[in-house]
Formats: sequence, C-alpha cells, structure tokens
Amino acid sequence: MKTPNPTSTHEAWVLCLILGVIMLNFPFLQIFNTGRSILGIPILIFYFFIGWPISILVIYLFVGRLQQEDPDKTQDEEKK
Repeated sequence: MKTPNPTSTHEAWVLCLILGVIMLNFPFLQIFNTGRSILGIPILIFYFFIGWPISILVIYLFVGRLQQEDPDKTQDEEKK
C-alpha cells in the first residue's frame, strides 16, 4: 500500500480543526439560536448534540483511513 504523505495528513488535520472552530463560532451558533424547538429540544442544543458526534465520527473515520494506509507503522508503535 502507498504511504500517506505527511504534508497532506497535516493539512487534513488543520482542515478538521478549522471546520470544528467554524462550527462552534458566532455565525453558526447565531443561526441555530432561535426560539423554535425540535421534539421539545431547543435547536441550538439539538445542533450541539448532532454536530459534536458527527465531527467525532469524521475524525474517527479519518484516523481509521490513515491506519489502513500504513498498517506497518501502527504495528511498530504497538511493539514499543
């Protein structure tokens, strides 16, 4: 299998960080901060309870993909 490019891996982590900061910053929070609710839950709280697990899932999938691309490196780290 091909080894992941460290530069592209670094860029992907920076992109995840930037998207996470944007999701938890003023414009998005203001969009969801309304008086309405879904199933009795305010939309802002609903946004947090849906957005946070989705961002964790994206990072989990990203890390899993990196481990699939370079299984030798993860096995060497487990031996240490």
